[in-house]
Amino acid sequence: MTTGIRKFTVFALAILVSWIAGASVPPTWTVNRVTLDVLTDGDGRLYYLSEGSPAYFETVPIDEAQLDEPALRASGEAPAVTEEFVSAVETRDGRTETAYYRLEARAHWGWWSLLPAAVAVMLCWLTREPVTSLAAGIVSGALLLGKYDITGEVMIPSLASTNSAGVLLLYLWLLGGLMGVWSRTGAAQAFAEFMTVKFVRGPKTAKLVAWALGIVFFQGGTVSTVVVGTTVKPIADQQRVSHEELAYIVDSTASPIASQLAFNAWPGYVQAFIFVSGVGFLATEADRIAFFFQSVPFCFYAIFAVLGTFLLSIEKPIFLGKRLAAAMQRARTTGRLDAEGADPLSTKELQSSEVPAGYTPHVLEFFLPLGTLIAIAVGTFVVYGSPNVQWAFGAALLLAAGMALGKGMSLKDLISGFHNGIKGVVLGSVILLLAITIGNVSTETGGGVFLVEQLGDALPYFLLPVMLQLMTMVIAFSTGTSWGTYAVAFPLAMPLAWAVAGAQGLSHPELFMTLCFASVMDGSVYGDQCSPISDTTVLSSVCTGCDLMDHVKTQIPQASVAAGLAAICWTVLAFFTA
Repeated sequence: MTTGIRKFTVFALAILVSWIAGASVPPTWTVNRVTLDVLTDGDGRLYYLSEGSPAYFETVPIDEAQLDEPALRASGEAPAVTEEFVSAVETRDGRTETAYYRLEARAHWGWWSLLPAAVAVMLCWLTREPVTSLAAGIVSGALLLGKYDITGEVMIPSLASTNSAGVLLLYLWLLGGLMGVWSRTGAAQAFAEFMTVKFVRGPKTAKLVAWALGIVFFQGGTVSTVVVGTTVKPIADQQRVSHEELAYIVDSTASPIASQLAFNAWPGYVQAFIFVSGVGFLATEADRIAFFFQSVPFCFYAIFAVLGTFLLSIEKPIFLGKRLAAAMQRARTTGRLDAEGADPLSTKELQSSEVPAGYTPHVLEFFLPLGTLIAIAVGTFVVYGSPNVQWAFGAALLLAAGMALGKGMSLKDLISGFHNGIKGVVLGSVILLLAITIGNVSTETGGGVFLVEQLGDALPYFLLPVMLQLMTMVIAFSTGTSWGTYAVAFPLAMPLAWAVAGAQGLSHPELFMTLCFASVMDGSVYGDQCSPISDTTVLSSVCTGCDLMDHVKTQIPQASVAAGLAAICWTVLAFFTA
């Protein structure tokens, strides 16, 4: 059997299994109960904070709720409502008070819920072609959900979302356009030459520049990967740093450093999910944000990941996977920055400069737009609480274009560079849109809900942090999102940790909950960072010019060592909570 026939057989079998499962396996409905930290406004209306904004709601007594899990399981039918707010009068510590809960109806198909992500990841591994692999995962999920009109019921609703529109605007037009203008003006090359003369003396210092910029851009996620990747790539290419090395450094100093230097949107987002009724040190929003920062030193995966990239940068790693070692050897000895047969997500339009005759590049054409980008991203974060990256990249693009026209470049040449830049990131943008879609499908099939349901509370306390780490690693790897994993995992993990601490009489319950919190944070970051369907994984590949699966395969061994060391640390420390 030829390789092509084997791959098609795997694809056809996966689709057939998805259709059979969707037609024959009924969904299991569960009800997730989230305890709310409720506030009252001046008019007496109840609200809670959701992603920093007030969310108003009305309640019914809990015994009148429509969302009753035993009844749902018995009927096997979809509930009339999927969200409900309820109140209950409870007695805690001798005091009678009203508790408020948000009930969420969620469906899953058991282990079949993981099928869409499994299909996409498996085909990515087999074919090294992410577009068809992600599309296959989407089709698999649609068939499992019984949505046979895949374009009308799955693709169009996902692609018509604000999130997808943001991807097209930011990564296709603004990022692609800026990279294209820099390529046409020679600004990127001028920057590389300037850095080489002033700072860079070889592969080690080139990688150290990438690592340091990853630390500086501690906003994390897409902002860090895009800015650091596009900034350092021309320097690293000139110094024979393989694209696999650079992609790993860029990716592993994005979300990990954002959870360490958490002066960003992360604490405000996460705190909404970790309220546990009756736990004094999580009582208010300020308490929960303080708890977040207290937990930072225990986010061991993030610490080991950032440390590991530093040691790789100075070429003294504690552990070096075979694939990454081979990539380093290949780049240094042959100058080939990609493996044989690689299909880089950054196309040839962005691999070299095509400066028009008579135009002289200047390093300020790189520094000024980059400085503007950083200033607006940081400024909007300070003023509004989160960086407005569209404003930042839009202003940088306009400034870069204005400087080129002011120096005498013709409008025709400028637009040609803009077009080349867009063409250079089309494939990456398509993959990002597909990754968003399969993430939505995976959420709808309930893979994360099912995995959370499997974790019971009858287990030794010292194993709970590692169990939470493994669970969130799988959820984030399957969905390609760490923040989405937080929304699924924290409402279970924090009450479970408190219950286990009380049931097993731990002497230091706050420390135990800190370890469990850190394991959820870090397990989610690991899964997101290593997943081929994650936006940061795709963007790290796009902005460094790396083949997506080469990046994934060289990153996983390095990240897994850091995750293993973190698991050991959590388990050892858990014994001291007894």
